[in-house]
Amino acid sequence: MMTALLISGMGPEYPDNQLLRDSSFEALLNPAVAANAGRSKFDLNRLHYKTAGGLVLPLLRKRKDGGGARAAGVPMSVDDKISKEPKRTFHLTSFTLESILTGADIDFDSMSTEHIWNNTGFEPTGEYDTVLLSTTFIWDQQTLRRAIAWIGQRFPGSKLILGGQYSNLKFNQIMREHKAVNFIIRGDAEIALPDLLRKLRKRGDIASVPNLVFRGANDEICLTPIGYVDLDLQPSPSPNGFSPVVPYESMRGCPFTCKFCSFPAASPKWRYKSADKIARDWERYKIHNGAHYIKALDSTFTVPPTRLRSLLPKVEAIKIQWEAYTRANSINSTELVHQLENSGCSSLFLGFESMSDTTLQYMDKKVTSRANRLALELLTESSIKHFVSFIVGYPGESPELFEATRRFLVNEFSGEFALYVCMLQDETMPLWDDAEKFNIQVDDPSGEARIWSHSGMDSKTARQLQLETLREVRWNNDNAIFRSWQHDFESPLIPDRTRQENTSLEKLVDRLGMISVDISSEQQARKLEVEITSKLTAHGISVVPDAGLSGYMQKAEK
Repeated sequence: MMTALLISGMGPEYPDNQLLRDSSFEALLNPAVAANAGRSKFDLNRLHYKTAGGLVLPLLRKRKDGGGARAAGVPMSVDDKISKEPKRTFHLTSFTLESILTGADIDFDSMSTEHIWNNTGFEPTGEYDTVLLSTTFIWDQQTLRRAIAWIGQRFPGSKLILGGQYSNLKFNQIMREHKAVNFIIRGDAEIALPDLLRKLRKRGDIASVPNLVFRGANDEICLTPIGYVDLDLQPSPSPNGFSPVVPYESMRGCPFTCKFCSFPAASPKWRYKSADKIARDWERYKIHNGAHYIKALDSTFTVPPTRLRSLLPKVEAIKIQWEAYTRANSINSTELVHQLENSGCSSLFLGFESMSDTTLQYMDKKVTSRANRLALELLTESSIKHFVSFIVGYPGESPELFEATRRFLVNEFSGEFALYVCMLQDETMPLWDDAEKFNIQVDDPSGEARIWSHSGMDSKTARQLQLETLREVRWNNDNAIFRSWQHDFESPLIPDRTRQENTSLEKLVDRLGMISVDISSEQQARKLEVEITSKLTAHGISVVPDAGLSGYMQKAEK
Protein backbone atom coordinates (compact mmCIF):
# COMPACT_ATOMS: atom_id res chain seq x y z
CA MET A 1 0.00 0.00 0.00
CA MET A 2 1.44 3.36 -1.04
CA THR A 3 1.27 6.04 1.65
CA ALA A 4 1.34 9.79 1.09
CA LEU A 5 1.96 12.84 3.25
CA LEU A 6 -0.07 15.90 2.30
CA ILE A 7 1.45 19.25 3.31
CA SER A 8 -0.93 22.13 2.72
CA GLY A 9 -2.04 25.39 4.28
CA MET A 10 -1.09 29.03 4.61
CA GLY A 11 2.22 30.60 3.66
CA PRO A 12 4.57 32.20 6.19
CA GLU A 13 3.20 35.24 7.97
CA TYR A 14 4.83 38.65 7.88
CA PRO A 15 2.97 40.44 10.68
CA ASP A 16 2.95 44.23 10.52
CA ASN A 17 4.32 44.66 14.04
CA GLN A 18 5.15 48.31 13.46
CA LEU A 19 1.48 49.28 13.54
CA LEU A 20 1.14 48.25 17.21
CA ARG A 21 4.64 49.12 18.37
CA ASP A 22 4.71 50.90 21.77
CA SER A 23 0.94 50.52 22.15
CA SER A 24 -1.10 48.98 24.97
CA PHE A 25 -1.95 46.16 22.56
CA GLU A 26 1.73 45.28 22.17
CA ALA A 27 2.03 45.24 25.97
CA LEU A 28 -0.90 42.84 26.14
CA LEU A 29 0.18 40.55 23.29
CA ASN A 30 3.94 40.62 23.78
CA PRO A 31 4.81 41.74 27.34
CA ALA A 32 8.50 40.83 26.98
CA VAL A 33 8.96 43.26 24.09
CA ALA A 34 6.82 45.96 25.67
CA ALA A 35 8.73 45.75 28.96
CA ASN A 36 11.77 47.31 27.27
CA ALA A 37 9.78 50.37 26.18
CA GLY A 38 10.18 53.36 28.45
CA ARG A 39 6.80 55.05 28.27
CA SER A 40 3.93 53.91 30.48
CA LYS A 41 0.84 52.51 28.80
CA PHE A 42 -2.73 51.95 29.87
CA ASP A 43 -3.15 48.34 31.00
CA LEU A 44 -6.04 46.96 28.95
CA ASN A 45 -6.35 44.06 31.40
CA ARG A 46 -8.10 46.56 33.65
CA LEU A 47 -11.21 46.52 31.46
CA HIS A 48 -13.95 44.06 32.49
CA TYR A 49 -17.65 43.51 31.96
CA LYS A 50 -20.33 41.47 33.70
CA THR A 51 -22.32 38.86 31.81
CA ALA A 52 -26.07 38.47 32.11
CA GLY A 53 -25.35 35.59 34.51
CA GLY A 54 -23.21 37.78 36.75
CA LEU A 55 -19.82 36.45 35.63
CA VAL A 56 -17.04 39.06 35.47
CA LEU A 57 -14.86 38.68 32.36
CA PRO A 58 -12.02 40.66 30.75
CA LEU A 59 -13.26 42.82 27.90
CA LEU A 60 -10.29 41.63 25.83
CA ARG A 61 -10.18 37.84 25.90
CA LYS A 62 -7.51 35.93 23.98
CA ARG A 63 -9.00 34.12 21.01
CA LYS A 64 -8.94 30.38 21.52
CA ASP A 65 -9.23 29.28 17.91
CA GLY A 66 -6.59 31.34 16.12
CA GLY A 67 -9.19 33.53 14.54
CA GLY A 68 -11.55 33.66 11.66
CA ALA A 69 -10.87 31.66 8.56
CA ARG A 70 -7.29 30.72 9.40
CA ALA A 71 -6.50 27.04 9.22
CA ALA A 72 -6.79 25.04 12.39
CA GLY A 73 -4.97 21.79 12.94
CA VAL A 74 -7.24 20.40 15.66
CA PRO A 75 -10.75 18.96 15.61
CA MET A 76 -13.83 20.94 16.50
CA SER A 77 -14.34 21.22 20.25
CA VAL A 78 -17.53 21.13 22.26
CA ASP A 79 -17.21 24.90 22.66
CA ASP A 80 -17.29 25.24 18.88
CA LYS A 81 -20.47 23.19 18.70
CA ILE A 82 -22.38 25.44 21.08
CA SER A 83 -20.91 28.75 19.92
CA LYS A 84 -23.23 31.08 18.07
CA GLU A 85 -20.39 32.85 16.28
CA PRO A 86 -18.66 31.53 13.13
CA LYS A 87 -15.16 30.62 14.23
CA ARG A 88 -12.69 27.99 13.13
CA THR A 89 -12.99 26.39 9.73
CA PHE A 90 -10.88 24.09 7.63
CA HIS A 91 -8.27 25.47 5.27
CA LEU A 92 -9.97 25.33 1.87
CA THR A 93 -7.02 23.91 -0.09
CA SER A 94 -6.36 21.23 2.53
CA PHE A 95 -10.08 20.43 2.72
CA THR A 96 -10.24 19.97 -1.05
CA LEU A 97 -7.10 17.85 -1.34
CA GLU A 98 -8.02 15.66 1.61
CA SER A 99 -11.42 15.04 0.01
CA ILE A 100 -9.75 14.08 -3.29
CA LEU A 101 -7.42 11.61 -1.56
CA THR A 102 -10.15 10.16 0.64
CA GLY A 103 -12.49 9.75 -2.32
CA ALA A 104 -9.77 7.89 -4.22
CA ASP A 105 -9.09 5.58 -1.25
CA ILE A 106 -5.49 6.85 -0.91
CA ASP A 107 -3.79 6.15 2.42
CA PHE A 108 -2.40 9.50 3.62
CA ASP A 109 -1.50 11.71 6.55
CA SER A 110 -2.02 15.47 6.51
CA MET A 111 0.15 18.24 7.94
CA SER A 112 -0.21 22.02 7.90
CA THR A 113 2.49 24.09 6.19
CA GLU A 114 2.41 26.28 9.29
CA HIS A 115 4.55 23.64 11.00
CA ILE A 116 7.30 24.38 8.50
CA TRP A 117 7.14 28.14 9.06
CA ASN A 118 6.46 28.20 12.81
CA ASN A 119 7.39 24.73 14.09
CA THR A 120 3.88 24.34 15.51
CA GLY A 121 1.31 21.59 15.24
CA PHE A 122 1.57 17.98 14.12
CA GLU A 123 4.77 16.66 12.52
CA PRO A 124 4.58 13.10 11.18
CA THR A 125 7.46 10.75 11.87
CA GLY A 126 6.64 7.80 9.62
CA GLU A 127 7.93 6.88 6.20
CA TYR A 128 6.02 7.91 3.09
CA ASP A 129 6.27 6.87 -0.53
CA THR A 130 5.22 10.34 -1.68
CA VAL A 131 5.04 13.84 -0.21
CA LEU A 132 2.43 16.17 -1.70
CA LEU A 133 3.21 19.87 -1.25
CA SER A 134 0.60 22.52 -2.05
CA THR A 135 2.13 25.78 -3.31
CA THR A 136 -1.15 27.71 -3.33
CA PHE A 137 0.10 30.03 -0.58
CA ILE A 138 3.76 30.01 -1.55
CA TRP A 139 4.69 33.07 -3.60
CA ASP A 140 8.47 33.25 -4.03
CA GLN A 141 11.59 31.15 -4.56
CA GLN A 142 12.87 31.68 -1.04
CA THR A 143 9.72 30.26 0.57
CA LEU A 144 9.62 27.31 -1.83
CA ARG A 145 13.29 26.50 -1.16
CA ARG A 146 12.58 26.54 2.55
CA ALA A 147 9.69 24.08 2.19
CA ILE A 148 11.60 21.74 -0.14
CA ALA A 149 14.64 21.74 2.17
CA TRP A 150 12.43 20.92 5.17
CA ILE A 151 10.88 17.98 3.31
CA GLY A 152 14.25 16.77 2.00
CA GLN A 153 15.76 16.63 5.48
CA ARG A 154 12.91 14.52 6.87
CA PHE A 155 11.77 12.42 3.92
CA PRO A 156 14.78 12.04 1.60
CA GLY A 157 13.50 8.81 0.08
CA SER A 158 10.01 10.08 -0.78
CA LYS A 159 8.94 11.23 -4.22
CA LEU A 160 7.97 14.91 -4.06
CA ILE A 161 4.85 16.06 -5.94
CA LEU A 162 3.94 19.76 -6.15
CA GLY A 163 0.66 21.39 -7.06
CA GLY A 164 -1.08 24.72 -6.59
CA GLN A 165 -0.82 28.27 -7.81
CA TYR A 166 2.90 28.98 -7.56
CA SER A 167 4.00 25.73 -9.21
CA ASN A 168 1.29 26.17 -11.87
CA LEU A 169 3.03 29.35 -12.95
CA LYS A 170 6.68 28.45 -12.26
CA PHE A 171 6.80 24.76 -13.18
CA ASN A 172 9.64 25.11 -15.71
CA GLN A 173 11.89 27.01 -13.33
CA ILE A 174 11.08 24.70 -10.42
CA MET A 175 11.88 21.54 -12.39
CA ARG A 176 15.17 23.05 -13.60
CA GLU A 177 16.34 24.29 -10.20
CA HIS A 178 14.95 21.68 -7.80
CA LYS A 179 15.99 18.13 -8.64
CA ALA A 180 14.22 16.99 -5.47
CA VAL A 181 10.89 17.76 -7.15
CA ASN A 182 9.80 14.69 -9.10
CA PHE A 183 6.40 15.80 -10.43
CA ILE A 184 4.21 18.88 -10.69
CA ILE A 185 0.48 18.74 -11.26
CA ARG A 186 -0.77 21.80 -13.11
CA GLY A 187 -4.34 22.91 -12.65
CA ASP A 188 -7.09 20.58 -11.46
CA ALA A 189 -5.94 17.69 -9.26
CA GLU A 190 -9.22 15.77 -8.92
CA ILE A 191 -8.32 13.30 -11.68
CA ALA A 192 -4.59 13.83 -12.10
CA LEU A 193 -3.43 13.31 -8.51
CA PRO A 194 -5.14 9.95 -7.81
CA ASP A 195 -4.18 8.78 -11.30
CA LEU A 196 -0.52 9.63 -10.72
CA LEU A 197 -0.42 7.96 -7.29
CA ARG A 198 -2.01 4.78 -8.66
CA LYS A 199 0.42 4.62 -11.58
CA LEU A 200 3.40 5.17 -9.26
CA ARG A 201 2.16 2.34 -7.05
CA LYS A 202 1.63 -0.02 -10.00
CA ARG A 203 4.62 1.29 -12.00
CA GLY A 204 2.26 2.34 -14.77
CA ASP A 205 2.75 4.81 -17.62
CA ILE A 206 2.80 8.26 -15.99
CA ALA A 207 2.81 9.91 -19.43
CA SER A 208 -0.91 9.15 -19.62
CA VAL A 209 -1.66 11.23 -16.49
CA PRO A 210 -3.26 14.58 -17.44
CA ASN A 211 -1.91 17.94 -16.23
CA LEU A 212 1.48 16.44 -15.34
CA VAL A 213 5.02 17.83 -15.48
CA PHE A 214 7.80 15.25 -15.18
CA ARG A 215 11.34 14.49 -16.33
CA GLY A 216 11.94 12.28 -19.34
CA ALA A 217 14.60 9.65 -19.88
CA ASN A 218 17.19 12.30 -20.77
CA ASP A 219 16.16 14.62 -17.91
CA GLU A 220 14.12 16.77 -20.29
CA ILE A 221 10.99 18.45 -18.92
CA CYS A 222 7.85 16.76 -20.25
CA LEU A 223 4.26 18.03 -20.13
CA THR A 224 1.06 16.08 -20.63
CA PRO A 225 -2.12 17.71 -22.01
CA ILE A 226 -4.18 19.94 -19.71
CA GLY A 227 -7.65 18.76 -18.76
CA TYR A 228 -10.31 20.59 -16.79
CA VAL A 229 -12.87 18.99 -14.50
CA ASP A 230 -16.52 19.96 -14.82
CA LEU A 231 -17.20 21.67 -11.49
CA ASP A 232 -20.91 20.97 -11.75
CA LEU A 233 -20.39 17.24 -12.25
CA GLN A 234 -17.47 16.88 -9.84
CA PRO A 235 -18.59 16.06 -6.26
CA SER A 236 -17.79 18.94 -3.91
CA PRO A 237 -15.58 18.21 -0.88
CA SER A 238 -17.39 16.72 2.10
CA PRO A 239 -16.50 17.31 5.75
CA ASN A 240 -16.10 14.30 7.99
CA GLY A 241 -18.78 14.53 10.67
CA PHE A 242 -20.01 17.59 12.53
CA SER A 243 -18.81 20.79 10.85
CA PRO A 244 -20.67 23.96 11.85
CA VAL A 245 -18.51 26.12 9.56
CA VAL A 246 -17.62 24.93 6.06
CA PRO A 247 -15.31 26.62 3.50
CA TYR A 248 -16.55 26.62 -0.08
CA GLU A 249 -15.15 27.02 -3.58
CA SER A 250 -17.66 27.83 -6.31
CA MET A 251 -15.29 28.71 -9.16
CA ARG A 252 -11.77 28.38 -10.49
CA GLY A 253 -9.90 31.04 -12.37
CA CYS A 254 -11.18 34.59 -12.52
CA PRO A 255 -12.72 36.71 -15.30
CA PHE A 256 -10.80 39.81 -14.16
CA THR A 257 -7.18 40.83 -14.64
CA CYS A 258 -6.16 42.86 -11.57
CA LYS A 259 -2.41 43.27 -11.82
CA PHE A 260 -1.75 42.58 -8.13
CA CYS A 261 -3.34 39.11 -8.42
CA SER A 262 -2.01 36.02 -10.20
CA PHE A 263 -5.11 33.82 -9.89
CA PRO A 264 -6.20 34.18 -13.55
CA ALA A 265 -2.77 33.23 -14.88
CA ALA A 266 -2.54 30.19 -12.60
CA SER A 267 -5.93 28.90 -13.72
CA PRO A 268 -6.58 30.45 -17.17
CA LYS A 269 -9.97 28.87 -17.81
CA TRP A 270 -12.67 30.52 -15.71
CA ARG A 271 -15.29 27.99 -14.61
CA TYR A 272 -18.01 28.12 -12.01
CA LYS A 273 -20.62 25.93 -10.37
CA SER A 274 -24.27 26.53 -11.15
CA ALA A 275 -26.67 28.03 -8.62
CA ASP A 276 -28.40 24.65 -8.33
CA LYS A 277 -25.11 22.91 -7.54
CA ILE A 278 -24.20 25.44 -4.86
CA ALA A 279 -27.62 25.24 -3.23
CA ARG A 280 -27.51 21.43 -3.17
CA ASP A 281 -24.04 21.47 -1.60
CA TRP A 282 -24.99 23.95 1.10
CA GLU A 283 -28.17 22.09 1.95
CA ARG A 284 -26.18 18.85 2.21
CA TYR A 285 -23.68 20.49 4.56
CA LYS A 286 -26.54 21.71 6.74
CA ILE A 287 -28.39 18.39 6.87
CA HIS A 288 -25.46 15.95 7.06
CA ASN A 289 -22.78 18.00 8.82
CA GLY A 290 -24.75 20.40 11.00
CA ALA A 291 -23.35 23.39 9.11
CA HIS A 292 -24.86 26.74 9.97
CA TYR A 293 -22.25 28.96 8.31
CA ILE A 294 -20.59 28.82 4.88
CA LYS A 295 -17.39 30.72 4.02
CA ALA A 296 -17.40 31.21 0.25
CA LEU A 297 -13.72 31.81 -0.43
CA ASP A 298 -13.72 32.56 -4.16
CA SER A 299 -11.98 35.78 -5.13
CA THR A 300 -15.38 37.11 -6.23
CA PHE A 301 -18.40 34.97 -5.41
CA THR A 302 -20.96 37.48 -6.73
CA VAL A 303 -20.19 36.94 -10.43
CA PRO A 304 -21.64 36.20 -12.85
CA PRO A 305 -24.67 38.29 -11.82
CA THR A 306 -27.09 35.88 -13.50
CA ARG A 307 -25.90 33.08 -11.22
CA LEU A 308 -26.16 35.31 -8.16
CA ARG A 309 -29.73 36.29 -8.97
CA SER A 310 -30.66 32.64 -9.41
CA LEU A 311 -28.80 31.53 -6.27
CA LEU A 312 -30.12 33.96 -3.66
CA PRO A 313 -33.73 32.68 -3.45
CA LYS A 314 -32.46 29.09 -3.35
CA VAL A 315 -30.15 29.87 -0.42
CA GLU A 316 -32.91 31.81 1.32
CA ALA A 317 -35.00 28.63 1.34
CA ILE A 318 -32.14 26.66 2.95
CA LYS A 319 -31.88 29.13 5.86
CA ILE A 320 -28.13 29.14 6.36
CA GLN A 321 -25.73 32.01 7.11
CA TRP A 322 -22.86 32.76 4.74
CA GLU A 323 -20.11 35.20 3.84
CA ALA A 324 -18.21 35.90 0.64
CA TYR A 325 -15.79 38.10 -1.28
CA THR A 326 -17.24 40.49 -3.82
CA ARG A 327 -16.27 43.25 -6.19
CA ALA A 328 -17.63 46.69 -5.39
CA ASN A 329 -19.47 47.07 -8.69
CA SER A 330 -21.44 43.88 -7.98
CA ILE A 331 -23.16 45.67 -5.07
CA ASN A 332 -25.11 48.14 -7.15
CA SER A 333 -28.73 48.33 -5.96
CA THR A 334 -30.87 48.41 -2.85
CA GLU A 335 -32.91 45.53 -4.25
CA LEU A 336 -29.83 43.30 -4.52
CA VAL A 337 -28.71 44.13 -0.98
CA HIS A 338 -32.16 43.21 0.35
CA GLN A 339 -31.95 39.91 -1.52
CA LEU A 340 -28.51 39.26 -0.02
CA GLU A 341 -29.86 39.97 3.47
CA ASN A 342 -32.84 37.67 2.97
CA SER A 343 -30.57 34.88 1.72
CA GLY A 344 -28.56 34.83 4.95
CA CYS A 345 -25.51 36.80 3.81
CA SER A 346 -23.95 38.14 7.01
CA SER A 347 -20.56 39.47 5.82
CA LEU A 348 -18.96 40.68 2.61
CA PHE A 349 -15.28 41.35 1.96
CA LEU A 350 -14.44 43.95 -0.68
CA GLY A 351 -11.23 45.24 -2.17
CA PHE A 352 -11.66 48.94 -2.94
CA GLU A 353 -7.83 49.20 -3.07
CA SER A 354 -7.91 52.90 -3.98
CA MET A 355 -10.24 55.87 -4.35
CA SER A 356 -8.13 57.32 -7.16
CA ASP A 357 -9.45 56.37 -10.58
CA THR A 358 -5.94 56.79 -11.97
CA THR A 359 -4.49 54.29 -9.49
CA LEU A 360 -7.39 51.90 -10.15
CA GLN A 361 -6.52 52.07 -13.85
CA TYR A 362 -2.86 51.29 -13.05
CA MET A 363 -4.16 48.19 -11.22
CA ASP A 364 -6.44 47.25 -14.14
CA LYS A 365 -9.11 46.91 -11.47
CA LYS A 366 -12.02 47.67 -13.84
CA VAL A 367 -13.89 49.37 -11.00
CA THR A 368 -14.33 53.10 -10.40
CA SER A 369 -14.21 55.12 -7.20
CA ARG A 370 -17.87 55.93 -7.84
CA ALA A 371 -18.74 52.22 -7.75
CA ASN A 372 -16.79 51.89 -4.49
CA ARG A 373 -18.80 54.72 -2.93
CA LEU A 374 -22.12 53.25 -4.03
CA ALA A 375 -21.26 49.83 -2.60
CA LEU A 376 -20.29 51.39 0.73
CA GLU A 377 -23.49 53.44 0.92
CA LEU A 378 -25.67 50.41 0.20
CA LEU A 379 -23.90 48.12 2.67
CA THR A 380 -23.75 50.75 5.42
CA GLU A 381 -27.53 50.99 5.33
CA SER A 382 -27.91 47.20 5.51
CA SER A 383 -27.49 44.51 8.16
CA ILE A 384 -24.57 42.99 6.23
CA LYS A 385 -21.21 43.47 7.91
CA HIS A 386 -18.54 44.66 5.50
CA PHE A 387 -14.75 44.66 5.51
CA VAL A 388 -12.88 46.73 2.91
CA SER A 389 -9.19 46.61 1.98
CA PHE A 390 -7.07 49.47 0.64
CA ILE A 391 -3.49 49.65 -0.67
CA VAL A 392 -0.97 52.46 -0.36
CA GLY A 393 2.02 52.58 -2.67
CA TYR A 394 0.85 50.54 -5.65
CA PRO A 395 3.35 50.99 -8.53
CA GLY A 396 2.80 54.38 -10.13
CA GLU A 397 0.78 55.79 -7.22
CA SER A 398 2.15 59.07 -5.86
CA PRO A 399 1.34 60.66 -2.48
CA GLU A 400 -0.93 63.06 -4.38
CA LEU A 401 -2.90 60.18 -5.90
CA PHE A 402 -3.14 58.43 -2.52
CA GLU A 403 -4.68 61.57 -1.00
CA ALA A 404 -8.06 60.60 -2.50
CA THR A 405 -7.99 57.34 -0.52
CA ARG A 406 -6.83 59.11 2.62
CA ARG A 407 -9.58 61.71 2.55
CA PHE A 408 -12.20 59.04 1.85
CA LEU A 409 -11.11 57.02 4.87
CA VAL A 410 -11.01 60.03 7.17
CA ASN A 411 -14.19 61.75 6.04
CA GLU A 412 -16.52 59.18 4.48
CA PHE A 413 -15.74 55.58 5.31
CA SER A 414 -17.85 53.55 7.72
CA GLY A 415 -17.14 49.98 8.80
CA GLU A 416 -14.09 47.76 9.17
CA PHE A 417 -11.09 48.25 6.91
CA ALA A 418 -7.44 47.42 6.35
CA LEU A 419 -4.80 49.64 4.77
CA TYR A 420 -1.85 47.66 3.42
CA VAL A 421 1.48 48.92 2.21
CA CYS A 422 2.00 47.40 -1.23
CA MET A 423 4.19 44.30 -1.05
CA LEU A 424 6.13 43.10 -4.06
CA GLN A 425 7.16 39.68 -2.81
CA ASP A 426 4.87 37.69 -5.10
CA GLU A 427 6.93 37.06 -8.23
CA THR A 428 3.89 35.89 -10.20
CA MET A 429 1.86 39.13 -10.08
CA PRO A 430 1.17 40.70 -13.50
CA LEU A 431 2.25 44.09 -12.15
CA TRP A 432 5.82 43.06 -12.94
CA ASP A 433 4.91 43.63 -16.59
CA ASP A 434 4.96 47.33 -15.66
CA ALA A 435 8.40 47.19 -14.03
CA GLU A 436 9.97 49.38 -16.71
CA LYS A 437 6.96 51.70 -17.05
CA PHE A 438 6.97 52.54 -13.32
CA ASN A 439 10.69 51.91 -12.67
CA ILE A 440 9.94 49.28 -10.02
CA GLN A 441 13.00 48.47 -7.90
CA VAL A 442 13.28 46.05 -4.95
CA ASP A 443 16.28 46.24 -2.62
CA ASP A 444 15.59 44.15 0.47
CA PRO A 445 18.39 41.90 1.80
CA SER A 446 15.84 40.02 3.93
CA GLY A 447 14.13 38.71 0.80
CA GLU A 448 10.74 39.92 2.02
CA ALA A 449 10.51 42.67 -0.65
CA ARG A 450 9.53 45.28 1.92
CA ILE A 451 12.08 47.81 0.66
CA TRP A 452 11.15 49.08 -2.78
CA SER A 453 10.73 52.15 -4.93
CA HIS A 454 8.90 53.13 -8.09
CA SER A 455 8.11 56.27 -10.04
CA GLY A 456 5.38 57.30 -7.58
CA MET A 457 7.00 56.77 -4.17
CA ASP A 458 9.23 54.45 -2.16
CA SER A 459 8.33 52.01 0.60
CA LYS A 460 9.42 54.40 3.36
CA THR A 461 7.00 57.05 2.07
CA ALA A 462 4.21 54.48 1.75
CA ARG A 463 4.77 53.31 5.32
CA GLN A 464 4.66 56.89 6.58
CA LEU A 465 1.44 57.57 4.67
CA GLN A 466 -0.07 54.42 6.15
CA LEU A 467 0.76 55.42 9.73
CA GLU A 468 -0.40 59.01 9.27
CA THR A 469 -3.66 57.94 7.66
CA LEU A 470 -4.46 55.37 10.33
CA ARG A 471 -3.78 57.90 13.09
CA GLU A 472 -6.01 60.47 11.42
CA VAL A 473 -8.82 57.96 10.89
CA ARG A 474 -8.55 56.70 14.47
CA TRP A 475 -9.16 60.09 16.06
CA ASN A 476 -11.35 61.80 13.45
CA ASN A 477 -13.72 59.13 12.16
CA ASP A 478 -15.99 57.53 14.78
CA ASN A 479 -17.41 55.07 12.25
CA ALA A 480 -14.24 53.55 10.74
CA ILE A 481 -12.44 50.71 12.50
CA PHE A 482 -9.00 49.59 11.38
CA ARG A 483 -8.44 45.85 11.87
CA SER A 484 -5.10 45.16 13.55
CA TRP A 485 -5.15 43.89 17.15
CA GLN A 486 -8.68 42.45 16.90
CA HIS A 487 -7.56 39.20 15.29
CA ASP A 488 -6.05 37.99 18.58
CA PHE A 489 -9.15 38.52 20.71
CA GLU A 490 -12.66 37.15 20.94
CA SER A 491 -15.23 38.94 18.82
CA PRO A 492 -17.63 40.53 19.48
CA LEU A 493 -16.22 42.04 22.66
CA ILE A 494 -19.53 41.49 24.51
CA PRO A 495 -21.56 38.74 22.80
CA ASP A 496 -25.00 39.76 24.09
CA ARG A 497 -24.71 43.42 23.06
CA THR A 498 -25.84 44.83 19.70
CA ARG A 499 -23.44 45.09 16.78
CA GLN A 500 -23.68 48.88 16.97
CA GLU A 501 -22.70 48.93 20.65
CA ASN A 502 -19.84 46.51 20.11
CA THR A 503 -18.59 48.74 17.29
CA SER A 504 -18.62 51.72 19.67
CA LEU A 505 -16.77 49.72 22.33
CA GLU A 506 -14.18 48.55 19.81
CA LYS A 507 -13.53 52.11 18.67
CA LEU A 508 -13.07 53.31 22.25
CA VAL A 509 -10.69 50.44 23.05
CA ASP A 510 -8.74 51.11 19.85
CA ARG A 511 -8.22 54.75 20.80
CA LEU A 512 -7.36 53.90 24.40
CA GLY A 513 -4.80 51.30 23.36
CA MET A 514 -3.05 53.62 20.89
CA ILE A 515 -2.76 56.71 23.12
CA SER A 516 0.86 55.90 23.98
CA VAL A 517 1.68 55.84 20.25
CA ASP A 518 -0.38 58.76 18.99
CA ILE A 519 -0.16 61.31 21.83
CA SER A 520 3.27 62.67 22.76
CA SER A 521 2.14 64.87 25.67
CA GLU A 522 1.81 62.90 28.94
CA GLN A 523 -0.73 65.42 30.21
CA GLN A 524 -2.89 65.11 27.11
CA ALA A 525 -2.52 61.33 27.19
CA ARG A 526 -3.80 61.10 30.79
CA LYS A 527 -6.67 63.44 29.94
CA LEU A 528 -7.71 61.24 27.01
CA GLU A 529 -7.49 58.11 29.18
CA VAL A 530 -9.94 59.65 31.64
CA GLU A 531 -12.33 60.70 28.86
CA ILE A 532 -12.30 57.32 27.14
CA THR A 533 -12.57 55.21 30.30
CA SER A 534 -15.50 57.40 31.35
CA LYS A 535 -17.25 56.56 28.07
CA LEU A 536 -16.49 52.87 28.58
CA THR A 537 -17.97 53.04 32.07
CA ALA A 538 -21.16 54.43 30.55
CA HIS A 539 -21.36 51.16 28.59
CA GLY A 540 -21.11 49.14 31.81
CA ILE A 541 -17.38 48.45 31.55
CA SER A 542 -15.52 48.26 34.87
CA VAL A 543 -12.11 49.93 34.96
CA VAL A 544 -10.11 48.32 37.76
CA PRO A 545 -7.39 50.42 39.44
CA ASP A 546 -3.87 49.19 38.69
CA ALA A 547 -3.16 48.31 42.31
CA GLY A 548 -6.38 46.37 42.67
CA LEU A 549 -6.17 44.31 39.49
CA SER A 550 -4.73 41.14 41.05
CA GLY A 551 -7.20 41.03 43.91
CA TYR A 552 -10.08 41.89 41.61
CA MET A 553 -9.24 39.02 39.29
CA GLN A 554 -8.96 36.58 42.20
CA LYS A 555 -12.38 37.69 43.42
CA ALA A 556 -13.83 37.38 39.91
CA GLU A 557 -12.41 33.86 39.55
CA LYS A 558 -14.17 32.78 42.73
